[in-house]
Amino acid sequence: MLVELDGLDGAAVPVAVVRDGDGGYHALSDICSHGAVSLSDGEVTGCLVECWLHGSQFDLRTGKPVQLPAIKPVPVYPVTIDGENVLVDVDAPVTF
Repeated sequence: MLVELDGLDGAAVPVAVVRDGDGGYHALSDICSHGAVSLSDGEVTGCLVECWLHGSQFDLRTGKPVQLPAIKPVPVYPVTIDGENVLVDVDAPVTF
């Protein structure tokens, strides 16, 4: 699912919020680091999301590419579950 969240600076941040094969939620930049297209349109398998345009795959937990042609990671954001709400902190990207 694609959502746009406002950061502290007021700029909209496109975020892909996805559920992995084990039911966990993850949030990462919606923009592929290789093709600059939406990752929320890609397929999720296990803990990987695949870019629909060129087939790059990214680890949902780290944002690191695991399949070429992408070589740069995408930002990942902390997720907190609060009841039925999925909360994403776009002002604190996680780095690995």
